[in-house]
Amino acid sequence: MIKDSLVYKAFEVAAERYVAVGVDVNKALEEMKQISLSLHCWQADDVSGFENQGGSLTGGIQVTGNYPGRARSIDELRDDVLKAKSFIPGKHRLNLHEIYGDFQGKKVDRDEVEPQHFESWMQWAKENDFKLDFNSTSFSHPKSGDLTLANPDDRIRNFWIEHTKRCRRISEEMGKFQGDPCMMNLWIHDGSKEVPASRIKYRRILEQSLDEIFATEYKNMKDCIEAKLFGIGLESYTVGSYDFYLGYGAKKNKIVTLDTGHFHLTESIADKVSSLLLFTLEIMLHVSRPVRWDSDHVVILSDDLLDLAREIIRCDALDRVHIGLDYFDATINRIGAYVIGSRATQKAFMQALLEPVGLLRQYEDEGKYFERLALQEELKSLPWSAVWDMFCLQNDVPVGEAYIREIERYEQAVTSKRV
Repeated sequence: MIKDSLVYKAFEVAAERYVAVGVDVNKALEEMKQISLSLHCWQADDVSGFENQGGSLTGGIQVTGNYPGRARSIDELRDDVLKAKSFIPGKHRLNLHEIYGDFQGKKVDRDEVEPQHFESWMQWAKENDFKLDFNSTSFSHPKSGDLTLANPDDRIRNFWIEHTKRCRRISEEMGKFQGDPCMMNLWIHDGSKEVPASRIKYRRILEQSLDEIFATEYKNMKDCIEAKLFGIGLESYTVGSYDFYLGYGAKKNKIVTLDTGHFHLTESIADKVSSLLLFTLEIMLHVSRPVRWDSDHVVILSDDLLDLAREIIRCDALDRVHIGLDYFDATINRIGAYVIGSRATQKAFMQALLEPVGLLRQYEDEGKYFERLALQEELKSLPWSAVWDMFCLQNDVPVGEAYIREIERYEQAVTSKRV
């Protein structure tokens, strides 16, 4: 375990080093307190939920791995989330999919779900200092198929329209209860394995479905619409593409969700931020890590993540960008996966907040491009980790690798006994 005295000594040296480039580390620490991640509940149980319908994942969703200890009930999932939270500095949110309702063992179809099915979640979140976000769930259902909200079949489409309307009402009640808007994300897998004879046909249907869903205005929730590049078995055509949702969001004043795994691997998600901020009020992020495809690997401190965090800070957009996580890995300890990805995301923002943006802009304005590039390179080796360690210490969470042993203890005492 790292001694507190060492953390303080390293922090003092780091503070002096950053002063040399015009950065106040204490200001960065204060700003870090304002960054809340929306933790995704589905990492704890491999996107199973509590509908009691059984069956495997469908709709372009796939979880790989069979590591023991998956949460099997609402109580186990809550315990695991709280354990993960104890290793993540700061105050955070919890993002629920509709299939995680407290259904008390009763079968409740998705066009029947009510706010009452999430009342215990609201109370639990209040007791444990969480705010809640929400998602409609179109996958893994007998009526999912290849098309939901874009389905030409009125019976199928109306089922999913009703489901999504109810999810918005649940989100409204969550936001009202917690005194803070609930971010309600809409993602559907709709698409085709081969190119359809008419791409516009299904996009026109989806537009009409969305218009009907969003007809009721709410004050305590915010609508987010999430695109995807392709789904498993639906590789050639995705109805809700990035271009579709970008156009719809800009036209209808909806928040566009950028999932970092839902684009071509060579696309820069960071580059999209400044453009969206010019034409949409806010942005929702789902931070994931694609490896060759949208594989939802555990987030690590990569160059892409750093670039994304820096762009948000450079745009002065922390109050307009909501940061959620979205990955599911069943090959390793699931609580460890939570902590690795959450802390990696926070570390990226810590580095971004320690960047001397003013000096970099000055160099740029003066045409000093050598100086700008040189400083950007030197920043990579500045002692940002000492500031991060102090942030962990201030928030009473383990510093450095100390959390590894604590998660191992929880596994030995709790999750390893789940058979």
